[in-house]
Amino acid sequence: MEIQKTSRSARAIIDELAKVIVGQKQALEQMVVAVLTAGHAILEGVPGTGKTLLARVLSKIVGVSFKRIQFTPDLMPSDIIGVNIYDSDNRRFSFHPGPLFSDIILADEINRAPAKTQSALLEAMQEKQVSIDGQTHPMARIFTVFATQNPVEFEGTYPLPEAQVDRFMLKINVDYPDLEQEQTILDLVEGGFDSANLETADIKPLLNADQLVQMRETVRRVQVDTAVRHYITEIVRQTRMMPQISLGASPRAAVMLLLASKAKALIEGRDFATPDDVKAIATPVLRHRMVLIPEAEVEDKTADQFIEQLLLNIEVPR
Repeated sequence: MEIQKTSRSARAIIDELAKVIVGQKQALEQMVVAVLTAGHAILEGVPGTGKTLLARVLSKIVGVSFKRIQFTPDLMPSDIIGVNIYDSDNRRFSFHPGPLFSDIILADEINRAPAKTQSALLEAMQEKQVSIDGQTHPMARIFTVFATQNPVEFEGTYPLPEAQVDRFMLKINVDYPDLEQEQTILDLVEGGFDSANLETADIKPLLNADQLVQMRETVRRVQVDTAVRHYITEIVRQTRMMPQISLGASPRAAVMLLLASKAKALIEGRDFATPDDVKAIATPVLRHRMVLIPEAEVEDKTADQFIEQLLLNIEVPR
């Protein structure tokens, strides 16, 4: 019963998101997978496809706090994690938290900040805490980072270190809408919708932080059979053996794929994950963790293509 209730809540979140984000069915579901598993995600798409709006709407629906951080070349680590400031009246230092201390964080154009600022996120994303001047400060309970990237403009950007990329559970592609969907967007605007004012979309909070924590605990209880776990392991290991891939997925990727498969199964209303759940979520979990050899890039191949090929070649457990 708890699984069914949580499944209905997850699908209700997707339906509420769809009121504003037209199309993008896979992206909406993957966003919910991320927030249900306490996983971070990269949103990649050209400007104007609704990446920022997607994170804003999600935070409103699940009833948690939201902060948007615009990453720029002059952004310093202290600008996002906070600083200790001396209080002359009390004669002691007090910590002033930065915008990173929120439930859902939108790291907008994360690849425009220098490496030292990007790396300031590492401890927060992995350990759910930051250390400043020898003191440890815990992050918010729901702490989830959604980072945006523009796939076509690289001038003035700093590629994310592989260690940081690996901390993101998913890389979600936000594509152009099709003709009918784009027309629907214009119809919404003509009907009074203003993306700067979510009240015009009649978005309703469906949860609060406590309920979201309970949903995350329910996801953890979804069962994954031994054969399916072996299937996940084989997929991840095969990414390291393909001659077109210079760097394959890490053991952390296998853990992420396991958790994402649990969330996918729960959204479908099941208390057990199947190989189909693994296949459905494998590409967004693995695509950003695979580095292609230069020859493959010259031929305009993509990680998605190699993942599809890999999934076809690996025997699926019954």
